[in-house]
Amino acid sequence: MATTTATEPDSDPREPLERLFRDLRTRATGLSGREAARRLVAHGPNELTRRKRRDWPKQLLRQFTHPLALLLALAAALAIVAGTTPLGIAIIAVIVLNAGLAFVQEQQAEKAVEALAAYLPAKASVLRDGVRTSIPASELVPGDVLIVEEGDRVSADARLIDGGVEVDLSTLNGESLPAYRSTELTDVAGPLLDARDLVFSGTSCTGGEAKAVVFATGMRTELGRIAALSQRVGRDESPLERQVKRVAWLIAAVAVGAGLAFLPIGVFVAGLPLPDSFNFAIGLLVANVPEGLLPTITLALAVGVRALARGGAVVKRLSAVETLGSTTVICTDKTGTLTQNRMTVTDIWTPDGDRAALATSVSACNNADLEGGTGDPTEVALLQAASEIGVEVSVKARGEHRVRQFHFDPALRMMSTVDRQDGGLVVNVKGAPEEVLTRLTNYDSADVERVIAEYAQRGLRVLAVARRRCEVIPERREDAEHDLELLGLVAMFDPPRPEVADAVARCHTAGIRLIVVTGDHGLTAKEIARQVGIARNGTKVVTGAELDDMTEAELDELLRGNEELIFARSSPEVKLRVADALRAQGNVVAMTGDGVNDAPALRRADIGIAMGRSGTDVARESSTMVLTDDNFATIVTAVEAGRRVYDNVRKFILYIFAHATPEVIPFLLFALSGGAIPLPLTVLQILAIDLGTETLPALALGREPAEPGLMERPPRRHTDGVINRQMLWRAWGLLGGVSALLVLGGFFLTLLAGGWSPGDPVGEGAPLHDVWVQATTMSFLGIVACQLGTAFASRTQYASLRSIGVFSNRLLLWGIVFEVVFAAAAVTVPALQHVFGTAVPPAGHLLLLATFPVIVWGVDELWRWSRRGRS
Repeated sequence: MATTTATEPDSDPREPLERLFRDLRTRATGLSGREAARRLVAHGPNELTRRKRRDWPKQLLRQFTHPLALLLALAAALAIVAGTTPLGIAIIAVIVLNAGLAFVQEQQAEKAVEALAAYLPAKASVLRDGVRTSIPASELVPGDVLIVEEGDRVSADARLIDGGVEVDLSTLNGESLPAYRSTELTDVAGPLLDARDLVFSGTSCTGGEAKAVVFATGMRTELGRIAALSQRVGRDESPLERQVKRVAWLIAAVAVGAGLAFLPIGVFVAGLPLPDSFNFAIGLLVANVPEGLLPTITLALAVGVRALARGGAVVKRLSAVETLGSTTVICTDKTGTLTQNRMTVTDIWTPDGDRAALATSVSACNNADLEGGTGDPTEVALLQAASEIGVEVSVKARGEHRVRQFHFDPALRMMSTVDRQDGGLVVNVKGAPEEVLTRLTNYDSADVERVIAEYAQRGLRVLAVARRRCEVIPERREDAEHDLELLGLVAMFDPPRPEVADAVARCHTAGIRLIVVTGDHGLTAKEIARQVGIARNGTKVVTGAELDDMTEAELDELLRGNEELIFARSSPEVKLRVADALRAQGNVVAMTGDGVNDAPALRRADIGIAMGRSGTDVARESSTMVLTDDNFATIVTAVEAGRRVYDNVRKFILYIFAHATPEVIPFLLFALSGGAIPLPLTVLQILAIDLGTETLPALALGREPAEPGLMERPPRRHTDGVINRQMLWRAWGLLGGVSALLVLGGFFLTLLAGGWSPGDPVGEGAPLHDVWVQATTMSFLGIVACQLGTAFASRTQYASLRSIGVFSNRLLLWGIVFEVVFAAAAVTVPALQHVFGTAVPPAGHLLLLATFPVIVWGVDELWRWSRRGRS
């Protein structure tokens, strides 16, 4: 092998193959490992790179142009126009600090999503040193010989040198139908994408098997050229974010309306100077704007995504976390998902008792490598059994005798090969008994069906093995798989995963319906489903043939109930039909799949779940979520995590909204009294609450552990809003109302104790001014104290605080510590006293504040207790 590498000019992939090998300095057996390493250094990794640009200034600028930020900017401008420049500067500081916080949160969210790529490294099969090897796709180099098989994603531009494949080129040309590419179909003219002996990076193999020599990688591929033309990368806005944004706009409109309404009330009813009315109107506006709501939600969803990834479920969109929580139906495969996918042959039945012929046939009709331990678990188990019988099962021997292969067809549930055996050509076939038996010449049907039923009732997976001799190599599948001779039946056992039974029980308590869709025999599927708790005595089993005969109305009627169902001997098209019917009935459907033909159903389901280990690249790319452990229990864990994230979003929204009432009511009280009651809270104190004391506890509530009973509730309807009437009543009426009463009580206590009477002046220079400053400080500290109670009350929607533990959320405890320290500093540090207009209230009044958190939390605890009693 030549050692010079990538300094050579780009080669023409359509030139004669011998010349292409020469230009690429490679051969049909591939590169050596050392040569590939050198080329990797010269060519760089096989990755699409983004144009280096500084995106962060744009992202930071976006925080300042957000509608809510613009609303605060308007308030700052009004304050400056009204002559209260310090207030305007304070609001601008709020905008800057809030934008900085939002920017940091958005960066963390993006990094959390981008980090998921590490959980799903793309792989490629190549020949290195003449041996088939699996490598990261990023390490492909020009000259590598790539092996492309059904279900693979093509990872580089390559020229076929052996075999033929069907490929999905829709990512490059938009065509939805697969195109056939073969070594024999050479095209030297026309567009490169139309060349019928080339495959391209980013496309998917939907059938066949071939070898191809790589001629372009990374940004030199056709996909790389397209990527270079468009460097835009967008982030989808989740339904949850859209809902909250609509609510935020509503609140902003209320804030503006309240501020505008206050102006005439302040001037004409309260008799205030116009500048003072402007200040109070701005205070109302600021008090109602939820500045950090949207970035907090984004961060909470990103945290949920990372938690799921650590648990074995890689979610590819933030919005999927929300959808998971409302899942009502899970349609699951059996093999590898409910079971361990560790097949073991337990029984072999042959018509004449001779097992050697059967063993020879299953060894030939097989693509696994027993020595290397690679391949489909079913095929590995068959090779193990054949080896124990005494048949040669090496990959080398199989390759020397194989002439043609017809890959496993999910619709036919069969695979066949044409091999040179015993001095002639033999077609070896294995597959589902129902399919193989229809292609036999003669056999004792009653005896065979009795054995199949006996195996299936024991939960064993059954395959039929057959063969026939032929004179010429069949070109088509139909020419090969007919007039077969039955060699026997092989029964295998794939034990259920031990953790699935508990996961199934959790689904039942959570109101989630389970439907098994499998290609296995109905009795086998039902027995495995019974062992894990899905199937009961009356569980209905529907075969693929029975489903084909059903009308849409009959299928709708079958699916309308809440009972578990088993669809056996099903093709991947059954999944698509079932998913469509379930979604039409208003269900939120999670659908598992691993094959190429599963891709349409995975795209159609609300949550398409692909298998990370056994699944094909096509299935993984079509899915919303990928299971890195192929485990059904991980799906249920992901649903629980989705519910928890959604609950936590509602918890910190509740927490933020609850403080609007005690901030707004003082302004209303002042206005309705015509100024007889002085303002209980200043605008700068409101800013200190919204920015200084509220943010960290709100973020901590986004990390709250799952509430007890979370998986004992029925799924929420997908149409339910994140904010509903009950939440608003609890936030504004219960928590906010109690807080407002306590805050005003503390305010009036301080005023009256200082000798104030309604109508007494408290402005600067008045005898009671210092008393009023202490009273407003009492209001400020009262809201902070009520925030502590609200934080603990917001931690659960139904359960008691005792059931989750007071100290179980350490982040919240640290947030509360910061809140208390900040409030104490604002009241005691002279410089901050001057900024926020505070003074230390009497010691006895400060002791009264200690009761506020307990009262707020206690009232909400009683409300939740009564709610649990009613339910």
